[in-house]
Amino acid sequence: MEQASKELKKGSSASLTEVGQNKDQSRGHSGGHSKDLTSNGVAESESGYNDEPTLDHVDAINQIFAEFEFAYHNQFHKAFSDVESQLIAKKYWLSSLEEYSPSQIVQAAKRVIRTQDFLPSIAVLVRACEQGFDLFGLPSTRQAYFEACSAPSPKRDYNWSHEAVFLAGKAAGWFVLANEPEKVALPVFEYHYALLCKRVIGGEHLDTDVQIPLAATIARKLDKNEARARIAKMRKELGI
Repeated sequence: MEQASKELKKGSSASLTEVGQNKDQSRGHSGGHSKDLTSNGVAESESGYNDEPTLDHVDAINQIFAEFEFAYHNQFHKAFSDVESQLIAKKYWLSSLEEYSPSQIVQAAKRVIRTQDFLPSIAVLVRACEQGFDLFGLPSTRQAYFEACSAPSPKRDYNWSHEAVFLAGKAAGWFVLANEPEKVALPVFEYHYALLCKRVIGGEHLDTDVQIPLAATIARKLDKNEARARIAKMRKELGI
């Protein structure tokens, strides 16, 4: 397992940390393999992405393979019986999961381990990554949309489930959410919410207190026909 990790890291420029070790080990901490897995959270019931050490994609793949080995020992060694097969598998998993953030991959793997009795396939982990908004405190798109539509004014003072919901509602336009039917408003909200969720999953902290500069001129409120025309233009630009 350690040899496969070293070979994977050798072939990647993603990180200079020696593969097969976690970040603490690379700084000089000692400890056995089981202890390292425990400290990485295998036995924890739930942990946020901020609890993980800083990982690159190669680190994430090495970590989830180490945790799979610990959790599915016999199945793991039957599937990956030697160093070469482990290295090939790791490279394939790395290429298949590179669009997701390292923290998202690790947290999705932890969830799969807690809920699945058998060694997961790539497809299982991909689904866990795509469905894992709640791992980062994010409601589903539909839940977020309904929250944004029903939140009372003043919007900034509302106790939002996540900053991304407020910012997506603000970007979509409160007037749009309040006055347009779901088939019009939801795609606009979904577009902005998806972008914000990607930033959150990537480790970014969203700031709702950023002040918007005052415009050089005071804009007048659009009437309903003008608002609909602008929404139609936005839908055309977004291809929806």
